[in-house]
Parts: sequence; structure tokens; C-alpha cells
Amino acid sequence: MENFILTVTFLAIGMGLRRLPQFPDETSQVLNLFVIYVSLPALVLLKVPELSFSKELLVPALMPWAMLVVSAAIILLLARWMGWDRETTGALLLLVPLGNTSFLGIPMVRAFFGESGISYAVLYDQLGSFLGLATYGSVVIAICGKSKERPTVQSVIWRIVTFPPFICLIAALLLRAVVFPAVLTNLLQTLASTLVPVVMIAVGFQLTLRLNADVLKPMSIGLLVKLCIAPLVALAFCRLFGWDSLSARVAVFEAGMPPMVSAGALAIMAGLAPKLTAALVGLGIFLSFATLPLLYQLI
Repeated sequence: MENFILTVTFLAIGMGLRRLPQFPDETSQVLNLFVIYVSLPALVLLKVPELSFSKELLVPALMPWAMLVVSAAIILLLARWMGWDRETTGALLLLVPLGNTSFLGIPMVRAFFGESGISYAVLYDQLGSFLGLATYGSVVIAICGKSKERPTVQSVIWRIVTFPPFICLIAALLLRAVVFPAVLTNLLQTLASTLVPVVMIAVGFQLTLRLNADVLKPMSIGLLVKLCIAPLVALAFCRLFGWDSLSARVAVFEAGMPPMVSAGALAIMAGLAPKLTAALVGLGIFLSFATLPLLYQLI
């Protein structure tokens, strides 16, 4: 409970800083870059070597892909039924299957599950959400986006292998048997500890709740699928196969995260219903502070 209160406090600080003229509009982007290049790589190097390889690791590694398939299938069926245009369908296909499992997911996992759950959250994010954004996301943008530039296999691979947290994930797996010097461990702990406050302040800074009448219906349906249906399907999978470990519970919890901020940025750049995209990201984060505690009680 104490960690959750701290997380909400950081979010409120970010919302307050946005109202100060001393902080430019690019503040959240700068904070996000700091997390991508410093905080998250340090956390990956610190936590991944602590994992003990077992069948339990398959759940957080495979669950995001199962949720991607299920969520995308639901959106495609609804798009045909509702008669959504290509931009609306593309925005929902990009944002509903891909969750905010890093910037919001890791702090929330820490708040509800403690330090022991972070390693599984990192696996869910790096082997699932991030790779999904780089591969599946590129395909959605290529098919539905307005951009003339089409991704190639080489560009997708390059995006993956040059992403700092992913580089550190590979390094951490290769260096599992290596004991870091105390000085390096302390440095990584200090840098990793900045992730939660910096991320949540950045999220609070960019949080918007601007609603538009023409996006209300697809937004409501998209958030219903993302925040409620997807995690309940993930929970049903775990109950069906008898998975009740910490890794499984974290995977279900991550499945209930709101739409990914990075996916939203890509959708807007590709011209995929910008108003709908902004509403999905902003309101999704806001509503998740109510849905995630309820989900935690279920698991």
C-alpha cells in the first residue's frame, strides 16, 4: 500500500509540474529518454540475473503474445461489426494489444508485488511488449498508417538490437554467472531506483483527459477490451492450466496495463486517429488506477 501511495504521489507531482511555465512541453519526452537509456537498462542488469530458469519463466514470456493475438482478433471482429474506418481500426489494433508494461507496468508491479515481481515484469515487457511493438506494431503502421515510409525486415531488426534495455537484457542473460563488484552493484541500484519516480512524473506530466464525442464509442470499447477483457482472459488461461506462481500473477497483472505510450506516439506520427489515440493513452492511464487494484484482488 505504501508503494502504491508513493506511485500516485509521483503521478500528482508530474501533473503539477505541467502547470509551471518553467517546464517546457518536451519535459516528459526528456524524462522518458532518461528512463530508456539509464533507469531501465540499470534495472534489467540488476534484476534479470536474479532469475532462476524454469518453466515459470515461460508464462511472462509467452503471455503478452497470447494477449496480442486475442486482443487483435477482438478488435478486428469489432471493426467489421461496427464499420470503423482504417484509421480507427489501426489505432485500436496498435494500442489495445500493446500495454504500458514498462513505464507504468514496472512501477505498478513493484507497488503491488514488491521487488520480487520486477524480474518477471521486465521479461513480460522486453520479450513481449517491446518486441511486439517493433514487429507487430510496424506491420500495423505499414498497413493502416498514412506514412509513405514502409518498414523493412532490416529496419525492424535494427530497431530491436539497438534498443538500450534489450541490449542490457541480452548482456544480463550472458553475464548471469558473473558476480558484479560491489561498486557496480551500488551504481546499478542507484540508477534503477530512479525509474519509478522519473517514469510516474513523466506520465503525470503528459496525462490528458481530453474527450471528443466522435471518439467516445471506439475509445470506450478499446479500453474495455484492454483494461478488463484482456486480463480476465489471461487469468482464465492461468486458472485453466493451473498456473498460480508469482510469475503467472505478474503476467496477468501486466496484461491489464493501459495502452502503451510509445505505441500511442507511433500511432499519432502515422496519422492513426490522433484524437482517439490521445484519449486511449490518457484516459487509459487514469482508469488503470482503479482497475489494477481490482485486478490484483482477483489474482
